[in-house]
Amino acid sequence: MTPASRQLAYSGMAYALIAMACFAVLDTTNKFLIASVPLLMVLWFRYAFQAVATTAVMWPRRGMTLFQTQSFKLQMLRGFLLLICSVLAFASLRRMPVAEFSAIAMLTPLMVTILARCFMKEHVSRLRWLFVIGGLLGALLIVRPGGSMDASSAWLPLVMVMCYACFQTLTSHMAKTENPITMHIYTGWVGTVIASVMVLSTWTTELTLFQWVLMCVVGLMGTMGHYLLIVAFSRASASTVTPVLYSNIAFATLGGWLVFSHVPDHIAVMGMLLIAMCGLGAGWLSTRERHTSH
Repeated sequence: MTPASRQLAYSGMAYALIAMACFAVLDTTNKFLIASVPLLMVLWFRYAFQAVATTAVMWPRRGMTLFQTQSFKLQMLRGFLLLICSVLAFASLRRMPVAEFSAIAMLTPLMVTILARCFMKEHVSRLRWLFVIGGLLGALLIVRPGGSMDASSAWLPLVMVMCYACFQTLTSHMAKTENPITMHIYTGWVGTVIASVMVLSTWTTELTLFQWVLMCVVGLMGTMGHYLLIVAFSRASASTVTPVLYSNIAFATLGGWLVFSHVPDHIAVMGMLLIAMCGLGAGWLSTRERHTSH
């Protein structure tokens, strides 16, 4: 690796680390807000902020080319999938601690493996299946009966993981022909349009200044997190960036402790570590398989 490529790799990892911190702040603030503000209103503001802010920044440089796409229908589907993920994430955060939620969300790369095998008929080695099973066992340790969260709500983050795995699979397919910024713009506006219809029944203006400030934090952290993640993957390979994504569990645990005084119990921590280890193992296996094929 040349000094220039090494520097790009380090910068990609740094951008991914900051993005994970943004997502942890986003989730922690969401959990705090939806205890007193209608969920759909927070959801609408999060998407509206992203759509307006991204368009305002990129419009002077790109104009209408921002919306040029090879597949309008796939852009709509991708935006809709992310909106479903957000609804399920918000509903999950209302019922479970931030750290446990973030750990379960990290099952997504492993779930992509299952989708690749079932729908794209890709070969999956026994070792990769072992990592998938290990990750699922980690999730069971977190949502077990008698743990620090309501096990009856476990289906929410698990369905979110399935939807997000579909979103990532579709993103990987579209990234071959679509501009990342265009994809980012469409997810923001698709979510905003749909959420604008959904929020009408719960809209309220009886919010304090502090709540409006927190809504802005949600919008800013969501926008920055997704943008920084795009930059990270543009500067470094997926195998370099992916291990950094598991830092989100640590950031989320810190946020849950600072804001809600919640510390996961020992068994839940074991589950989180198992998910992180299996995810990292799957990433290492992908890198090894790629090098072997070359």
